[in-house]
Amino acid sequence: MEALLNLNIGETIQKFLSEMMFAEVLTSGKWIMILVACFFLFLAINRKYEPLLLLPIAFGMLITNLPGAEMYHSELFEGGTVHWENFVATAGLVDYLYLGVKLGIYPPLIFLAVGAMTDFGPLIANPKSLLLGAAAQLGIFTAFFGALVFGMTPEQAASIGIIGGADGPTAILVTSRLAPELLGPIAVAAYSYMALVPVIQPPIMKLLTTKKERSIVMEQLRPVSKVERVCFPIIVTIFVSLLLPSAAPLISMLMLGNLMRESGVVERLVDTASNALCNIITIFLGVSVGATATAEIFLSTQTLTIVAMGLVAFAMSTVGGVLLGKVMCWATKGKVNPLIGSAGVSAVPMAARVSQKVGQAENPRNFLLMHAMGPNVAGVIGSAVAAGVFLSMFMK
Repeated sequence: MEALLNLNIGETIQKFLSEMMFAEVLTSGKWIMILVACFFLFLAINRKYEPLLLLPIAFGMLITNLPGAEMYHSELFEGGTVHWENFVATAGLVDYLYLGVKLGIYPPLIFLAVGAMTDFGPLIANPKSLLLGAAAQLGIFTAFFGALVFGMTPEQAASIGIIGGADGPTAILVTSRLAPELLGPIAVAAYSYMALVPVIQPPIMKLLTTKKERSIVMEQLRPVSKVERVCFPIIVTIFVSLLLPSAAPLISMLMLGNLMRESGVVERLVDTASNALCNIITIFLGVSVGATATAEIFLSTQTLTIVAMGLVAFAMSTVGGVLLGKVMCWATKGKVNPLIGSAGVSAVPMAARVSQKVGQAENPRNFLLMHAMGPNVAGVIGSAVAAGVFLSMFMK
């Protein structure tokens, strides 16, 4: 009772009101980023645009722009390095999660999970799919040269170019090695475009193809033996790692995951990699990537330029895949549906599902999913190889 009487109600209320952050939100650019985060949450929840990616990214974007939350401190990673001398004293929860991005831990683990979940059979059954995967890397090199024209350094241009592959883990790995100061904007752009594949790709696919081409029903793929399935990841790991050692972390983990899947002797590891591990890393990665989209960093000319070039790069990758699909359609006298070329970007399996959806809208008897998975897997390998080329050229 005595403590209650000694309590200064006026001072308590004044202190409570002074700690409120509504005024700071309204007088800074943070309210814009909060609206962007809410829009992304709407797309994830209401429109179901790759919610597994977009929802944690959007929520990370939301919490980092709430003043006073103190969960992410961009100054700890200023200049592209981790300032360990201040880290323990000031770091928040998201700062610790972001170390997995900064140190390049999450990308190989995501590739391990992708390999454990993905059937490489369509690529093995139809090796021509590799060409479609290669063609869909057009956007990477288009954005690379475009960034050079805009005055970016070769290292920064290479990091921006990888966005065109719609491969978030690879974009993170390359940027953390070549241009760590751009890691936040590039990671947000890469994962946002991965999540928005169902929005960006269909208009381009329909623009470049005719109704007749979209209606083509492809022949069933040949069966793939277990020997082929087991040997493929081993051979690819050896060949790519010797050709481009800098691509080994991504390719080796991708192929390890697939080898575990196809060997049939480590079901528990496959289950862990494709479920628990993948889900945990997706949450950590999504929240920490979204948290880098602070108003101070995101609402700048450089960041908006990166986002715009990333969009152009992704669109050009889709264009490259579809155009080569049209060439293959002509060369095979109508046996290849050009829509599967759009799946040559690395967003697995989102891009393949988009090819299936657009094709089936024209012809309900059309089942392109397995055919599109070939270019989709080839795109993952292609973007990792492109990353290896950039790393070998520009990493000091």
